[in-house]
Amino acid sequence: GQWAITVFPLILTSTKKRLYLFIKTPDISLFSKFIYNYQSMKKKNKKVNAAILIIGNEILSGRTQDKNVALIANWLNSKCGISVNEVRVIPDIEKIIVKNILDLSKKFNYVFTTGGIGPTHDDITAQSISKAFKVKYEFHKEAFDILENYYGKSQFNDGRRKMAKMPRGSRLIHNPSSAAPGFITKNVLSLPGVPSILISMIENCKRYLIKGPKTYSETLNLFTVESNISKQMGIIQKKFNKFVDIGSYPFFRLGKIGVSVVCRSTSLNKLKKVNQELIKMIKLKKIKILKI
Repeated sequence: GQWAITVFPLILTSTKKRLYLFIKTPDISLFSKFIYNYQSMKKKNKKVNAAILIIGNEILSGRTQDKNVALIANWLNSKCGISVNEVRVIPDIEKIIVKNILDLSKKFNYVFTTGGIGPTHDDITAQSISKAFKVKYEFHKEAFDILENYYGKSQFNDGRRKMAKMPRGSRLIHNPSSAAPGFITKNVLSLPGVPSILISMIENCKRYLIKGPKTYSETLNLFTVESNISKQMGIIQKKFNKFVDIGSYPFFRLGKIGVSVVCRSTSLNKLKKVNQELIKMIKLKKIKILKI
């Protein structure tokens, strides 16, 4: 009872009075714990974002179809509470890689790069990141030992040795598929371009990431067209703009055209309120909901 009475005025009073109340608080350790938990709660609820930088001429030429954006974005959203806010696809050109690394690493909490860390002449991601952050491009001892052990000394040629070179101070992202590790430099995580290898490594990124709040999702599948609900959805989105993202995606199923309305939020309460407003709109317009 005494602690509860002390905390309330602490929040409302001036800095001078707060200091006085702190000194007079009967249980300092309890007070410290309260402050720590409050700060932790604030950090926990803070949104964390990322960008994905796809590096490779083969993607831009259309020769290779990218699958990594979906893999990384789904994993970050579902496993880490991290939202992907931007995706770029760029060629294997050093000055372009450097420019994008510097730009994205300042704008986002994390940057995920894919491609350009293999053994060939045009695999220049590691040296470009070194240049971007003005650090030495050199052999990483642990990476070198991993690859030498994997290939054997006699088969450990210059191309394979190249995969052990990375920016100084990088930490490894271990590769259970083909040994060649990815790496993290500052807030930039570099992964291979081959989707099957990337997906085997992605869990090993988790140790380097600060998780964001969990994102919840609700989907309503409606037998209607987007133009029939766009105005009302715009009004609902504007009302909950800070808390809920609402998207509509057309589909064709059972011989009928429909729309999937997908709502995403870190707040279950806000998500529930949006869902209630959507249901009101659906009933008013007499739209049929498709149960899946």
